[in-house]
This record gives sequence, structure tokens and C-alpha cells, in this order.
Amino acid sequence: MQASKKAVLTLEDGTTYAGRSFGYEGPAAGEVVFNTAMTGYPESLTDPSYEGQILVTTFPQLGNYGVPPTLGDDDLKTYLEGSRIHCRAIIAQDYAFYFSHWLADKSLAEWLKQEKIPGLYDIDTRALTKHLRNHGSMLGKITFEDGDDIDFYDPNAYNLIAMTSIGEPLVYDGIGCRPVPLAQAGPAPKGLKTVVLVDCGIKHNIIRCLLHRGVRVVRVPWDFDFNTLEWDGLFISNGPGNPDFATTTVDNIRRAMERRKPICGICMGNQLLAKAAGGRTYKLKYGHRSHNQPVRLVGSNRCFITSQNHGFAVDTESLGPDWEALFVNMNDGTNEGVRHKTLPFWSAQFHPEASSGPRDTEFLFDEFIKDLSK
Repeated sequence: MQASKKAVLTLEDGTTYAGRSFGYEGPAAGEVVFNTAMTGYPESLTDPSYEGQILVTTFPQLGNYGVPPTLGDDDLKTYLEGSRIHCRAIIAQDYAFYFSHWLADKSLAEWLKQEKIPGLYDIDTRALTKHLRNHGSMLGKITFEDGDDIDFYDPNAYNLIAMTSIGEPLVYDGIGCRPVPLAQAGPAPKGLKTVVLVDCGIKHNIIRCLLHRGVRVVRVPWDFDFNTLEWDGLFISNGPGNPDFATTTVDNIRRAMERRKPICGICMGNQLLAKAAGGRTYKLKYGHRSHNQPVRLVGSNRCFITSQNHGFAVDTESLGPDWEALFVNMNDGTNEGVRHKTLPFWSAQFHPEASSGPRDTEFLFDEFIKDLSK
């Protein structure tokens, strides 16, 4: 075993788990959650939906394929899902100090130290995950031997959407084109449909998936009044934390519905669209964070394996008479999408853009593009 500093994860109920460090050796606090995916730690770490959370990986080993290069602009990375690491820390049973992958640029340990993110190993993550499943996601903090203590931190008490959203509107005219501020953008290139993309803490692969389908993307902050713009379709992104903080976004979506133009949402976008339709959301006991969540298309026997990362869900029973569930989770029966019965408004709680995860449902982007032409 490599020589490394001892550290302790302390949960808010007083339970402790002793381990060792392979990342930045400084205290950290957040909401402790678990992810059952076997791969994808670079994408998960940079996913804004993990803002403020301590991520526990149930797969035994972490770091064996290193980290890809941080190519691309901060507004659209080539291999990552955000411009920085959003997790407060990451925890694994074992860490591979030697990595191997054709694309690897550095080790996971090097990356964590550069971004000042703790990483712990030699922890019984099976026992830790069982504890979280039994008692629910809870607050936790990481401290190091001979180091400072730290208070617990509850990320759900803050507007994480505002913390992770873009600062000003940007326009993307295609893959390989640098985004430009909205004020400097000219008219849309001939033949391109315009999609307003509401950034609630977006994963970059959503942008890539839209651009690959030949549309102009106008990416706007979570509280931007996109009803002042001309667009062919509205797309609402994923994002972290409690959807109740995004009242401004919900109001804007509700007014956008009056145009009767296509509206689609992913993850947080599903929750905000449902709230705009008059529905309610609630916090799940321990959330869905994995690559293997089975969902069924309501009214059919078609099932899909999906990538998910969310701690809140839509209360299907709270939807109005013009709305219905679109997908349902086959594990626990929770809502996985909503749709309007007659208008082109629909959403998915899971991640059809995957990255990382199965790409079984990426066709939903094609369905949205078809809606733009109707």
C-alpha cells in the first residue's frame, strides 16, 4: 500500500469511516451520495449536478484509466462535462496509483490536487452505501489527521442552480465554432433552427448533442427572460439541488408555453417543466445516480437503460389534467418524464446525452429536432 495521510469521513448522525488520502489533503463538507456506475468518474466529477456533494463510488476501484486532457473552452469542453470539478470530494474502496489509457493526460490524484478536491480510499464503501440506502443521503465532512476540523454544509439550502449557471448568454453556431456573446451574434445562419438552451447547471454533452443535429444554440442563464428572444424551440438543462429555487425559470417557462412551440427538458429541466405545469417535486431518500436505471415508456412495454443523477423527483399525481407521465422508473415507480397531451412539451428525468453512461435514449434529441420542423 502506498504511504498516504489518514483521513476520516464523519456523517451527521455521528457514524465515521476511516480511510486514506489520494487527493488534496484539506477538509471538505457536503451531502454524501453514492453512484453505482462502473466507469465515468471524469464526467461525474465535472457534472454540475454534483455541486456541493461528496461522491461515493460503489465500484471497488477508482483511477485505473487516469483523466483525459482538459481540451476545449470553459464553455464547451471536449471530454469533460464542465469547466471544473463540482464534487466536494470523491470516495472509493481502492485507488489505482498506476493508470493506463490511450487518452489519459494525468492521474486522477494529480487532477484532484490541482483542483483542491479531496479523494479518499481504503474505506468500506459497501458498508457506507448500505448505511446511506437505509438512512438516506446525509451531510458529511472529511477531516485529516493533524488537520483542521470543519462544519457540516448543506448544499440543498442554497441556490445551486444560480451557482453553476452561465453568467451571460452565449451563441453557438455549430461544432467547432467558438461561442460568442449574444450581443455580438448576428442573425442565425440560413437554414438553422434556433434553440434557446436554459442553463441550470448544464452538462456539456447536451450542447454537443444539439450542435451535432444542426441547430443554432442560444445558451442563457437560468434567470434570463428568454421570452424576449425569437426561437424555434426551448430546451431546459439539468442542474443541481432543489428546483424550488428556480421560481424565475418556472415563470419564464410558463409564459413560453403560450407560444405553443416545442419545449424539452432534461433532469432538472423535467422538474421545472412539471412545476410550470402546476406540478410538485419532492426529495428522494437517496436519489438516482448510476448508469443502469431502467425506465419504461408509459403506455408501452419499451424499456431503456439510462444514466441518471438527481436527488429530487416529480410527483406525477400533482400534474394537471392536460399533462401525463412520459416515462416511469422500473425500480421504484418514480416519475422519469412528463408530457403535455396535445402540445409539443415533454421532458426526461434521466440523461439521454449520457456521458458517461449508456446512449440508448439519445434518440430523444432527434425527436426534439423533429418537433422543430412540424
